[in-house]
Amino acid sequence: MKTLSTQDKQIILDSIRDIPDFPKPGIIFKDITTLLSNAKAFDTLMTHLENRYKTYGLDYVAGIDARGFIFGSILADRLGVGFVPVRKKGKLPYTTVAEKYSLEYGFDEVEIHIDAFGENGCCSTGKPAKVLLIDDLIATGGTAKAATNLIDKVGAKCVEACFIMELDFLKGREDFNAPVYSVLHVD
Repeated sequence: MKTLSTQDKQIILDSIRDIPDFPKPGIIFKDITTLLSNAKAFDTLMTHLENRYKTYGLDYVAGIDARGFIFGSILADRLGVGFVPVRKKGKLPYTTVAEKYSLEYGFDEVEIHIDAFGENGCCSTGKPAKVLLIDDLIATGGTAKAATNLIDKVGAKCVEACFIMELDFLKGREDFNAPVYSVLHVD
């Protein structure tokens, strides 16, 4: 099942709570904590992702700090592959590679361990590790684009970037250096 059925999409969508005026007036925040606490909706989502990616021949799933850790680690376990955290600057204990990205007012950085995907980004076959990047949401795409750049920097290959929800009106998937798949779309 490469795409989600209309019925399953509705189960997931109905489990996500809208919080008006958070974090500031005029914003409608999409709260996924209610998706996580809804066993049926969460299993529907994770089963869909497992079915979509089980034929990709992945070596790793990389999840973006922090909600990408939830989806990514569970998906990695279901697929029988390793999980790699993409963390905010200063959170990883070993030698890291960092990538800056633009914010509305300034910059931020994400990091991964230099050996996150094996020596020189290669798995046991000697070929670049095949990595799926996952996060809960793509808005402007800055963090995710920085994360895919990090995967490339260490010699691995981001085969796709997956998001539970995409805010289409912000056009975050434009100029992405990997294919993008979003389970849900919000206009």
